[in-house]
Amino acid sequence: MSLVLDPAAQDLLFREARTANSFSDEPVTEEQVQAIYDLVKYGPTAFNGTPLRITLVRSAEARERLVQHMAEGNQAKTLAAPLVAILSADNEFHEELPQLLPHFPQAKDLFFAERPAREQSSLVNASLQAAYFILGVRAAGLAAGPMTGADFAGIQKEFLDDDHTPIMVVNIGKPGEDAWFPRSPRLSIDEVVTTV
Repeated sequence: MSLVLDPAAQDLLFREARTANSFSDEPVTEEQVQAIYDLVKYGPTAFNGTPLRITLVRSAEARERLVQHMAEGNQAKTLAAPLVAILSADNEFHEELPQLLPHFPQAKDLFFAERPAREQSSLVNASLQAAYFILGVRAAGLAAGPMTGADFAGIQKEFLDDDHTPIMVVNIGKPGEDAWFPRSPRLSIDEVVTTV
């Protein structure tokens, strides 16, 4: 095998990991969330910008407010998950670049003075960070249920502001009974990779 990652870790993060559709009632602790973030914060992004913002939905009242914006097929599992995270892109992420990119602090104004450039970079890099977040949840021995079936304009109005664009909602927890749908097919390398 050409991979240096232990086969058990490969299974945990990729081969055996699935989107969970049901969860046990075991809580997800603040310590677990901290450990996940402490791992995934090292994932690469352009200019070391970190536009991902995570809104944890824990209270029953907040959960009810979120569920009304979820697609019908996502509502029950969002209600039942021990923890739900709204992942969003901070379109004002450039304000932190002098701290995060100390060797090139002028990048803030040189590349991101205009809002459209910030929005594009924020969306791309927050999406990268969202993928790292899902892997971090799996690395913690938890299941992630990322979802894009939602009224994101409603979620933005309910939980965020005009500077934060929601990109997905992720249910998090230990898988419950019948949590998995059968594994769906994947494309082969020949269908995806082109060498020029």
